[in-house]
Amino acid sequence: MAHSARRDSPELPDFSLLKRLARDQLIYLLEQLPGKKDLFIEADLMSPLDRIANVSTLKQHEVDKLYKVEYKPVISTSDQLCFLIRPRIQTVKWICDVVNADKAAGKFRRYKLIFTPQKFYACEAVLEEQGIFGDVTTDEWAFYLLPLDDDIISLELPEFFRDNFLAGDQRWVRTAGSTLHLLHSIYGPFSKIYGIGRCSKMAYESWREQVEEGETKARQAEIGNVFLIDRDVDFVTPLCSQVVYEGLVDDIFRIKCGCVEFGPDVTSSDKSMKVMLNSQDKVFNEIRNEHFSNVFGFLSQKARNLQTAYDKRRGMDIKQMKTFVSEELKGLKQEHRLLSLHIGASESIMKKKTKQDFQELLKTEHSLLEGFEIRECISFIEEHINRQVSMIESLRLLCLLSITENGLLPKDYRSLKAQYLQSYGVDHLLTFANLRQLGLLVEQQPGETLTVMESKVGKLVNDKTAGKLTDAFSSLAKKSNFRALSKKLNLVPKSDEEYDLRVPRDMAYIFSGAYIPLSCKLIEQVLERDGWTGLEEVTRLLNGHEFAHSDRAKNDAQRIVLVMFLGGCTFSEISALRFLGRERGYKFIVVTTAITNSSRLIEALLDNHV
Repeated sequence: MAHSARRDSPELPDFSLLKRLARDQLIYLLEQLPGKKDLFIEADLMSPLDRIANVSTLKQHEVDKLYKVEYKPVISTSDQLCFLIRPRIQTVKWICDVVNADKAAGKFRRYKLIFTPQKFYACEAVLEEQGIFGDVTTDEWAFYLLPLDDDIISLELPEFFRDNFLAGDQRWVRTAGSTLHLLHSIYGPFSKIYGIGRCSKMAYESWREQVEEGETKARQAEIGNVFLIDRDVDFVTPLCSQVVYEGLVDDIFRIKCGCVEFGPDVTSSDKSMKVMLNSQDKVFNEIRNEHFSNVFGFLSQKARNLQTAYDKRRGMDIKQMKTFVSEELKGLKQEHRLLSLHIGASESIMKKKTKQDFQELLKTEHSLLEGFEIRECISFIEEHINRQVSMIESLRLLCLLSITENGLLPKDYRSLKAQYLQSYGVDHLLTFANLRQLGLLVEQQPGETLTVMESKVGKLVNDKTAGKLTDAFSSLAKKSNFRALSKKLNLVPKSDEEYDLRVPRDMAYIFSGAYIPLSCKLIEQVLERDGWTGLEEVTRLLNGHEFAHSDRAKNDAQRIVLVMFLGGCTFSEISALRFLGRERGYKFIVVTTAITNSSRLIEALLDNHV
C-alpha cells in the first residue's frame, strides 16, 4: 500500500528551522512594544500563526488579549494595541478609523502595525492620507514559509493567484524571490534552477538580485535542483476532480494549514474534531497518495491487524502484560483512534462521491481530456447547469471544456453562457470576463489569425520589447494548445489497456489512469534532459518564458528537488511528484503560494470575490 522508496533515496532537509526563525522574529517584534498589549490578528493569519506560536507563547511575551480583526470599533481597554496583518488597504483603513476614533475621544494609546510577509508602499500612503502616519509604528514580520509537512511548505498566500494572474499586480513577485532567497541561504546553494512562466522568471530574477546583494557563505548544500512553475502553465490539472485520498479530503472537508475539521458524521460522536494531517499520522501517511478505490481495502486490513495486536494480551502473564501496557498499548490506542477517523472520513467521501452523478462527472472529464464524445459532454454540462447542481462545478466543467478544446465554437459559447446566466444570475457577467481574460473560458476566433501573427512576432524579435509584444498578443488570443501538448508529452495514456490502480505504472494513476498532470510531466522531462533541450516545441506551445541556470558543479543534494508553484498547487500534483520521486530516486519538496483545488481556483475568479 504505502509504496516503499528506493534504498538510495536521499534524506529530506529539516524544515522545522523555518518555524523557529519565524517564531523568534515575531517574539522580537512583540518585545519592541514593552509591557502588556492586546493583539489583533487578521482572520486568515490565525491558523498559520497557531502553527508557529501558540497562545501560551504569546502570553509569555506580554500579549494580554487576542482579537480577530473584524472591521468594527474595538472594545479593548489596553493602552497598547498591536495589529498583525496582511498588507491590505481595507485593513489599514480600518486601523486608521480605530486610531482616529481614539483621538476624537481623547484616548491616548500606542499602536504598532506588523505587516506580514512584507509591507507595501500603498499601505503607508493610506496611513499618511488619513493623518495617522506619525501616531503608529510599522514593522515587517518576514514570515514567508510555513512547513505543512516534511515535504510541503506553503506561503499561505491564496490571493497570489488572483492578484498576479488576473489583476496583473506583481507586488508578490518580490515575496516569491525572498522566499527562494531564504531557502537558498539556509539549505542551498542550489546547483541548477529551471522554470517556466512569466511570474517564475520574474521571481527568479528577483532572487538573483538578492543573492548578488548579499554575501554567500560556503556550506553543505541540502537542496540541489529547483524548478519554478506558474499556475497558468497548467490549468487543466487543478480543474480535474481529485481522486487520491488527500485530494478528496481537501475537496470535501477543506484542509486548512495542514489541519482538517471532521464533523460528527466522521467522528461518530456529537462533536467535531480538528485533526492534523501529516506524515506523523501513520494511518494517513499510508493512504494519502492512494487512489480512493484502494483505501477501504487497506483500512479494513489495518483494522484486522490492530485486532490481532490487541488479542495478544490473552494468555499473558503479569510481567508480559506490564510490558505490553507500557510499550504497546498507548500506540495501539492512538492507531485505533486515527483508524476510526479515517474510516469515518472514507465513508463520508463514499456517500458524496461514489453516487451515479460522480461517476458520470468523471466519465465526462475523461472524455474531455481524451477529446471524445464532445457533444455528449456539452449535453452533460447543459443538464448540470439547468438542474443548478452547483454554480462552481458548472463553471469548472465549462473551463475544462474550453481549455481541452482550445476554445468553444461561437454558437456553443453563446448558448452555454446564456444558459449559465439564466440559471445562476446575470450578475456573473464579470466572472465570464475574468475567465476569458485568463484564457480559461474563451470563444474560438475565426481563422486563428492572431495566433499565427503572435508566433511570427515571437520569432522576429527577441529583445525586451518583443516580450511585451508577445504578451500583448497572448492576452488577445490566449490559446491553451492542450491537444497539441497532450500529444507531444503523451499526457493521456492509451485507453485500450486495463489500468491497474493498485500497482500504478505512471503518474496518471492520480486521475484513474486518464491523464498525467502537465505540470508534473514538464518537471519529469526537464530533470530527465537536464534542461529544456528537445522541448522547444512544447515551450513554444506554452508561450515560452522558460529558463535554466546552472550555478556550480554537481553537489551531493542533486536528487533533492524543490518545486515551487506560483499560484497554487493541488494535493493530486503532490501525490504525482511523490510517485515520480519513488520511481526515479528523487525526493521532491513542494513549495507553493497556497494549496488549491478546482473550487478554490474558480472561487478566486468569481465577480463577487472580495
